Amino acid sequence: MNHKDVEKSRYDSKANKALESGNFFSVNRLTQPLVAPYIAYQDFISDYADSNSSILEIGSGMGENTGFLLATGAKVCATDISKDSLNVMKNRFNTDRLITKVADIEKLPFEDASFDIIANAGSLSYGDSNTVLNEIYRVLKPGGVFIAVDSLNNNPIYRFNRYVHYLKGKRSLSVITRTPDLKLLRKYEGKFGQAENQFFGSISYLVPLLNAVFGEKITTKISDRIDGLVGVKRSAFKFVMVAEKKI
Repeated sequence: MNHKDVEKSRYDSKANKALESGNFFSVNRLTQPLVAPYIAYQDFISDYADSNSSILEIGSGMGENTGFLLATGAKVCATDISKDSLNVMKNRFNTDRLITKVADIEKLPFEDASFDIIANAGSLSYGDSNTVLNEIYRVLKPGGVFIAVDSLNNNPIYRFNRYVHYLKGKRSLSVITRTPDLKLLRKYEGKFGQAENQFFGSISYLVPLLNAVFGEKITTKISDRIDGLVGVKRSAFKFVMVAEKKI
């Protein structure tokens, strides 16, 4: 089985369990110190999306981040390689502004310049980095924006943790080796001409311990303060990127 089949099988299994239990992941369930990049992601979506927008969400999963896209009033096309995950999403959201489509992020089944906004929350590592970049750019309209929140792979602590997940069978090797890094972000900047990046979570690996000692509120302040002091970038756990395609 190739890596895509492995990931598809894994997410199909998760989707079927979620559908049976009704227990769906939500960003709101994340511990408070880890929510900051998703808030920034949603803020950028709010800045650009309205009822006239067409949004393509890549790697949508079971709709963990799709609800917010729909809340803008935009028309959303949610895509994923897992058909079962998209079936879960259909059960979660009942609106004619949402369509779902099984799609590989390396071969998006859309014409050039089809969408005003392309949104990604954690799926850039599920395809060849250069191929995914070119596909995103191709189907985005001139003047459109690509908005992403994803993991960063420069911090050796986070790289080690992802490798442990691979050893436990929770990730495929191709996914952890394709996790975005600063070099890839520079490629997006070069392709689009410019890109705005924000970085979060230089001590996210300590959050469980700090939460137990200080509680989520104080831990959030500590984490945000350290990020500000060290100018978190290379040490970041997550990044948020906004790249606008030139007209």
